Amino acid sequence: MNAKRRQSGLTLTEMAVVVGVTALLAGLALPAIRMVMESFESGDSAASMISSALAAARGLAAREGHYVGVRFQKVYNRDAIDPLNPLKASQYMIFIIHDSSILASGYRVLEGTKPIKLPDSIGVMDWRIVANRSDSGSYNEIPIEDPVLGGDASINDDFELTDTTTFSVVFSPTGKLVTRRVQVRNRDGIPDTIARVGNISSDDVFNKKSQVDAEVAMFYQDDYYGVLNTPAYPDVPAKPNLGLGPEYSRSRFLIYNRMEFKSAYKAGTAWSGYLVNLTGEMTYINPNTGTIISRK
Repeated sequence: MNAKRRQSGLTLTEMAVVVGVTALLAGLALPAIRMVMESFESGDSAASMISSALAAARGLAAREGHYVGVRFQKVYNRDAIDPLNPLKASQYMIFIIHDSSILASGYRVLEGTKPIKLPDSIGVMDWRIVANRSDSGSYNEIPIEDPVLGGDASINDDFELTDTTTFSVVFSPTGKLVTRRVQVRNRDGIPDTIARVGNISSDDVFNKKSQVDAEVAMFYQDDYYGVLNTPAYPDVPAKPNLGLGPEYSRSRFLIYNRMEFKSAYKAGTAWSGYLVNLTGEMTYINPNTGTIISRK
């Protein structure tokens, strides 16, 4: 007699049972996954993430033999109705390196590195607003210690929010935290001036406004801090004040809850309704090791 062929597979009833059990297990797993994601996006986890980036920048400075830093900046928000709205844009960490061929204080993205997106639930700010927005190139016009936020009027415009959420932490080739003037540009060093309007860079990280708006690059370079035409500088065009200009690198920052800040900002009480309650929670950086030493 011929042996009966064995049939493998599942009956319709068995398949229904498997699907039901799988759905049940997935439902039970969702809360655990959600807890993991919430833990990852907490302020403490974000601090660890930032600390790791700072440690990497310190090591890269020694390897490259140049000043290397971590730049905190919000991305051009391509998907938003208002792409310049800093409340909606995601914030990133970008590794930057000093390049004197661009400017004496010029920095560009460090080749071979990619921007690192911060969790959407938190934001990072340096707590300061650049004092002088009509910089003509003189180092003396930009103070090292810019005014600290101290009232609702100091952070009630989008350019002010962009300003305080855009800053750099820089390390020397010997691994020490330093305070240096920083102006970030594309890798070709092309400024956004009338004289260079026809010159473009293919840099896909930092670039001038026309290239970022054309979605060639992700981040606006430091050429948009409200410079006006003057007889002394006829080639400098009037520019939109996006809060992006040269400033000194920082040694401390604040990690904040974006949703809570957003509510207060929209109500016109960004300082009095939220930030003032965080005055004791500033994060400091050890000048010798580059690690976070205090989050009070």
